[in-house]
Amino acid sequence: MRFFNTTGPVNPEDHYCLDPLSRWNLSEILNLIGQKRYFVLHAPRQTGKTSCLLALVDLLNREGQYRAVYTNVENGQSARENVGEAMRAIISALAGFAQSMLNDSFIAGRMDELLGRSGPHDALHSILSSWAASSPKPLVLMIDEADALVGDTLISLLRQLRTGYPFRPARFPQTVILCGVRDVRDYRIHSSTEKAIITGGSAFNIKAESLRLGDFSRTEMEQLYRQHTSETGQVFLPEALDMAWNLTSGQPWVVNALAYETCFRMTEGRDRSLPITAEMMEQAGENLILRRETHLDQLADKLKEDRVRRVIEPLVAGEELSEAATEDDVQYVIDLGLVRRDRSGLRIANGLYQEVIPRQLTFMPQLTLENLVDQAWFVGPDGQLLITKLLESFQEFFRENSEHWSGRFSYQEAWPQLLLQAYLQRVVNGGGQVHREYGLGRGRTDLLVVWPRPDRSGNQKVVIELKVRRTRPLDRVIAEGLEQTASYLDRSGTAEGHLLVFDLDPAKSWDQRIFRRQEYVGRHEITLWGM
Repeated sequence: MRFFNTTGPVNPEDHYCLDPLSRWNLSEILNLIGQKRYFVLHAPRQTGKTSCLLALVDLLNREGQYRAVYTNVENGQSARENVGEAMRAIISALAGFAQSMLNDSFIAGRMDELLGRSGPHDALHSILSSWAASSPKPLVLMIDEADALVGDTLISLLRQLRTGYPFRPARFPQTVILCGVRDVRDYRIHSSTEKAIITGGSAFNIKAESLRLGDFSRTEMEQLYRQHTSETGQVFLPEALDMAWNLTSGQPWVVNALAYETCFRMTEGRDRSLPITAEMMEQAGENLILRRETHLDQLADKLKEDRVRRVIEPLVAGEELSEAATEDDVQYVIDLGLVRRDRSGLRIANGLYQEVIPRQLTFMPQLTLENLVDQAWFVGPDGQLLITKLLESFQEFFRENSEHWSGRFSYQEAWPQLLLQAYLQRVVNGGGQVHREYGLGRGRTDLLVVWPRPDRSGNQKVVIELKVRRTRPLDRVIAEGLEQTASYLDRSGTAEGHLLVFDLDPAKSWDQRIFRRQEYVGRHEITLWGM
């Protein structure tokens, strides 16, 4: 029985999958190889890069015009900048792949001799030169995880490939494909020996093209899911496909992980007589977040980096990018897959990441709040969530503790919104959900609290709009916020709405900042909270 794959390259015998060669422009790839070009394939982690390379190796070797081999140089990462140890590991891995893919023991038989004779800074060049000269057909070499190497080891790899480039294909591989998360031009390599930062573009200035492997389209996602339906008879309802697209935006790992969680882990989803619903898909996304899957954990860990913070912080805060953020910062975060840039501008890459990011940024505050806030305080006898009581409690908490808490968030521009979200998440965990909308230049954070009614008659839904007032006139901030809250109430199809305005003017007393009153916008009654 096949299943949705979330680890390693795809195997069509075991996994539902799209043809890897259909995910890029194969004719362009073959033209580049025919023109003896060296080029780069890059994409975020777990998007299918390795599967595409392995499929290309199989195709080229099957057609017989070239001898193609794949290798992974990640094993050289542990040697850090010990170029000798790293090159021995890299060449040893290449020897193993050549033996298994081509039944070619040339490298294995000469590795020690050439390492000893040429030294670490020329050993790879010497081995590839000798191997190409002895090969009956031109060599095509695909190097995966190139950007896992660091410092002088990466510089040495790139320079040795550049040294052999003029002698292709008779005495060096006809084509080399470098594969990793980032385009080689964006590498900023710290060289210990040269005491300088070397750019990848200068160390590997022979690159002809940079190809980026994209996410699945909506059509491709549905094609993948239909494979499950064809083999099991279990259908995905149209609403489930809409939910899957909203959560994934086609990110390959998320597409597969969501479907695997729904169809193979959740009890309801394992019943093949039941269709997959939007509610099941949504719960699967929540399960992935709560389980802190490795893929999500790795992305979340990147939030600690300053260059990531400079891009993500204004998105979370709803502000504009600051002058401190550089073009390289933005490209780096795009390459990581955390954000995407489309016609609507720069935004979080997909719905699941949109939820993961603020939860990760509030994870430690939530742990602290476990000792201070109890969900039972805010659930009424009828099982309804007492939102007004919850916000009263938070208002008092914010007044008494904001000075202490403001310094505990690394994303300082967004700390009031994050503190409220931590408080709210602590209350709804295990019972309901908080849906978040935020983005660059929006000037607000939209929260939709969804709490299931005990009688299963539906969900209690409450809109909470967050705005931060720094220098603009308060009345303008409130007027704008009320219109935005009313609009969000219309979009959400719910009646209860709250607008929280965090006034960060240090000249104001707490008595001036703290208030609560009812406002009306059209048919909507909105509770306005001053913080």
